[in-house]
Formats: sequence, structure tokens, C-alpha cells
Amino acid sequence: MSIAPEEVRAPARDAMLFRSSPARTFVMVFAVLMVAYVAVSPVVGWIAGDSGDPWWVTAVQAVLIGAAVAGAYAVSARAALSTWVRVSSGGLELAAQESDPVLLDWADIAAVVIRRDGLRTVLDVVPVDLDSVHPVQEGDTGGPALADTPRGPAFTADLTQIWPSPRALRRAIDRHLSR
Repeated sequence: MSIAPEEVRAPARDAMLFRSSPARTFVMVFAVLMVAYVAVSPVVGWIAGDSGDPWWVTAVQAVLIGAAVAGAYAVSARAALSTWVRVSSGGLELAAQESDPVLLDWADIAAVVIRRDGLRTVLDVVPVDLDSVHPVQEGDTGGPALADTPRGPAFTADLTQIWPSPRALRRAIDRHLSR
């Protein structure tokens, strides 16, 4: 079970927290499904023959289907895994998909890549040396998942549900890496 970011003292006062948000995921999936349902319904009605139902029936159907699908996705096993990243002058803290959090000093980071992998946005953090990675709390045994990249082993995190956004995280990381 991952430690919540509130339970971990930030390494510096200027810390910015980015965390997964099931509520934001629900709203985004719901909105996309509503737009898709309302846009496709007239075409389906025209092809299948108009049922004669008033417009509000289509709207109610869109709300019910959108809420059910978005709710199921928001509480699904994959969406329920919490991820958080904290960026500060003290370094980069990362806890991905229920892992124990780790802290990397900026000097100990070889590369940070935010990339697309299908529909997901993924963060890869390549440390200079795996021995330079610090567990946030004593006794933590497992950090975020490691993946082999051309630059070496990298900690990976799914940023698809991260809030404020992957772009804001990229800007915050760039501010500290450029120093």
C-alpha cells in the first residue's frame, strides 16, 4: 500500500504535488461519452428509423450510460491505483501505482521523459545510479516499477489521471532540471 503524500514531509518548501484523481477521470470520461452519445444519436436514429421519442429521452439515456461507464472506469482496478509525484528544489518524489515512494535528488537524475503510450501518458525517470535513489521512509521495500529504456533502467508512472496535468508536471520538472 502506498503512503499518501500528506504522510510524507516535503523535502523543500516549494514543493508542487501532482496526484491521480479518480474524480477528474470520472468527469473527463463522462464528458467524452456525453458528447459522443449526443453526436451519434441523430445518425443512429436516421439509419434505424426515428423512434419518435422526444429529445430529452436521448439526453437521459446519455446521462445514464455516461455515468455508468465513467463510474465503472473510475472505480476499476487500474484507475483506483494511486500515483503521486512531488517536485521541489529538494528533488523528485515518486510513488506510482501503489508503490512505496522514492526520492531522487536532481543531480541523481539522468533523464526525465514524459511520453505517450497508446492512450496513456507515461513518466520515465532514469536515475544516474540506482544506488542514489532514496526511500522516503525507512523500511520501504519496493519503489515504482522499473522499465528498461535505451538510457538504462527507469522508474515508470502512469500520468493519465494526474492532476493538475502532465504538461504542468513537465514544466515544473524542466524548471528544476535547467538549473
